[in-house]
Amino acid sequence: MPGRRLNLSAIEASLRAVQRDFDRINATLSTPRDPLSDQVLGDLLAGYACVDDALAQGRDLFALGNSRQLLELNILVLCGSGEEARRAAASHIAATERRFYEQPGGGIRDLMHWLSVHGKDPVWRRAAGAYVRILSQPQLYLEGNHRSGALLMSYILAREGRPPFVLTVDNAKAYFDPSALVKGAKKRGVAELTRLPKLKKRLADLLERRSDAGYLLPASGSPAPQGAACGPEGDGLAAETLTRNVS
Repeated sequence: MPGRRLNLSAIEASLRAVQRDFDRINATLSTPRDPLSDQVLGDLLAGYACVDDALAQGRDLFALGNSRQLLELNILVLCGSGEEARRAAASHIAATERRFYEQPGGGIRDLMHWLSVHGKDPVWRRAAGAYVRILSQPQLYLEGNHRSGALLMSYILAREGRPPFVLTVDNAKAYFDPSALVKGAKKRGVAELTRLPKLKKRLADLLERRSDAGYLLPASGSPAPQGAACGPEGDGLAAETLTRNVS
């Protein structure tokens, strides 16, 4: 069933406000971030449009056989949709794909397993937990885990009628500071038992407390988008491939 559509204009307005105020925001962070360039912002907006398309079409990005669409989302936020940029980044894309499918103790198998175990969690905790799983070590992608993770949080939330996560001037520090701690934590061992649950709760609380219905279009009367889908329609990855040797 299609989820709630995203208000892409409101999302763009918020991200551009962050871009204008980024130097001041960055000065408050425990770990400074790279500037939000026009290229990064444009590719991130393309990612939100991709998520919106999946929602409109009722496409389950986490269904077995659709893992390549999750990989495509990361490629989109890093390279955009232009063929020239993707050709220039061909070796990086190939390395990301290998990591995505083959990373021991991580990769798409780890994320899918986590989602299957936590499928009945409240949606705020499920979205935050998926983000933590993507960002913690070993990370799901070679680069762009913050942006890709934010988009996948937004997809999880909007599928259940909740506003997407969108970076704002007001929530930037509350998002970036715990994200830096998640990035430095490992999925396995002591951090998984002590540190990561606290960070997941902190992020889940942020998602719920700072949710803004203005980032969603009205529930009815929203036309389907005309843009391209989030990658190919399925990748033929068999169920047994995804679930084999999950740790």
